[in-house]
Amino acid sequence: MQTKQRKVAIMGYRSVGKSSLTIQFVQNQFIDSYDPTIENTFHKSVKIAGQEYALQLVDTAGQDEYSILPQSYFMNIDGYILVYSVNSLKSFEVIHFVYEKLLDMKGNIGSIPIVLVGNKCDLTMEREVSTDAGRRLGEKWKIPFMETSAKEQFTVSRLFEQIIMTMEKAGNIPEKKDCVIS
Repeated sequence: MQTKQRKVAIMGYRSVGKSSLTIQFVQNQFIDSYDPTIENTFHKSVKIAGQEYALQLVDTAGQDEYSILPQSYFMNIDGYILVYSVNSLKSFEVIHFVYEKLLDMKGNIGSIPIVLVGNKCDLTMEREVSTDAGRRLGEKWKIPFMETSAKEQFTVSRLFEQIIMTMEKAGNIPEKKDCVIS
């Protein structure tokens, strides 16, 4: 069985834990310090339902409502993980902006594999965005929703399984062929 190549962009406001989620998934460790990400790419192979996937994860720079999103965030990306922090209402508001930008750039949002994620669910005493608010937004956008904690490693692997399953369900991802010119 051939390994499927999938490229996923992790997007959201600054300091929501995009890098922490990615590093926790790829390296099984939590990085406590925060250095603003410009853009990093990580690779991990996983097997889901008997199928091998080679994931390329694009950890994007934090976006805000005034960000001009680079064209690279929309080219050759197979799926998107939109992350907000449950302890930041601002990040929840910004995720609406990111979603609208995706809609503007990609067209028919219904065919774009997206998972909405409320990260930092371990910060129960600092919560500003309820689980129900995240769930309602996922339902409104007709996309999967889940909460995670990169620090506690809560549902992190499940998140990446979910985006793979969402991409497969969309079924509109052309297989990438290696091109050899001799």
